[in-house]
Amino acid sequence: MRFKTTATVVGAKMFKGEVDGQNYDSTTVFTLMDQDESKGTARGFAIADFKFPSSDLFQQLKALKYPIQAELELDQVSNGKTVKTVLVGLKPLGGVNTADGTLSKAG
Repeated sequence: MRFKTTATVVGAKMFKGEVDGQNYDSTTVFTLMDQDESKGTARGFAIADFKFPSSDLFQQLKALKYPIQAELELDQVSNGKTVKTVLVGLKPLGGVNTADGTLSKAG
């Protein structure tokens, strides 16, 4: 199931290399996510990470000043038992002013 959502991206990292004979190439994007406050045992935000299957995305993101607002395109896939969410696209929308929370336009 593919869908789009807007998120505050607080950082990104890449890995491209070999570990134990296995090649890896990915970008991990870190976003703010609301905590589940329904039981009264959590408040505020947590960090959720989403993997993109290439370090090419990091090359596009590395010069940005974080945090930013971005439109994420996500794909939820299942093996029949578990569901995972994979990042398939990211479009920066602008930077977030950390003093007042306002959004400046990208570009």
